[in-house]
Amino acid sequence: MIDWLLFPLKIRFSRDKQFYKLSKDIFGVYPNNIELYKLALIHKSASIVFDNRTINNERLEFLGDAVIETIVSDMLFIEFPDEDEGFLTQLRAKIVSRASLNQLARRLGIDEYLISQNNYHQNTKKNIYGDALEALMGALYLDQGYDTANRQFINHIIHRHVDLENLLEMETDFKSRLIEWCQQHHRQVVFENVPNTDPSATEQQFSSVVLIDDHPQGYGIGDSKKEAEQRSAKNALEKMKLLNKLQTRRR
Repeated sequence: MIDWLLFPLKIRFSRDKQFYKLSKDIFGVYPNNIELYKLALIHKSASIVFDNRTINNERLEFLGDAVIETIVSDMLFIEFPDEDEGFLTQLRAKIVSRASLNQLARRLGIDEYLISQNNYHQNTKKNIYGDALEALMGALYLDQGYDTANRQFINHIIHRHVDLENLLEMETDFKSRLIEWCQQHHRQVVFENVPNTDPSATEQQFSSVVLIDDHPQGYGIGDSKKEAEQRSAKNALEKMKLLNKLQTRRR
């Protein structure tokens, strides 16, 4: 009882009070093991080498990715009892996509706390803030268990910061839409993927060119082949002035 009463005072004078505040603001709970949350905010570009070990947030990111996907799957299964697997899979993909989590993390203020080299902070195309959000979820899961992680992520993040209605209307699978259109109009579509050879790139990226009847129509770059293809398909739809028409038709 005494420890519980003294806890706010302990936090107020702790050198880690900013991390306690971040966890309280984002998840609505104070950490038990604050070191997990501090670790979650160390990007690999600012890794610490200790006792021949490289310390950064990558392992927590790996764990948090799985935790978030499980929580969102649980929520959608309950929220949409009459929808099929395809609907649930697509909506989950929109919520947990790299771009969505990155935007969400910035909205939550995680970008102000992340420790990384300056060039990573300045490159807004990177999803380092979304990765940090995943790492923080991994920390919350290890610190307080799945039930707390589930409840706090849904109540304090999904319900407050994610517009499910807007996501339901938002198109993200541009590749499928382009392939469907080409099939309907008897056009041949091919995606060609090659590694991005940009010497200034700090991590491997991929580029994709979409050919329609052997003519280049779209180009995209991403951290994976899948992401590059989606961006090249979107670029092709925009150039062909088909994107708005297809989205309107699906609503």
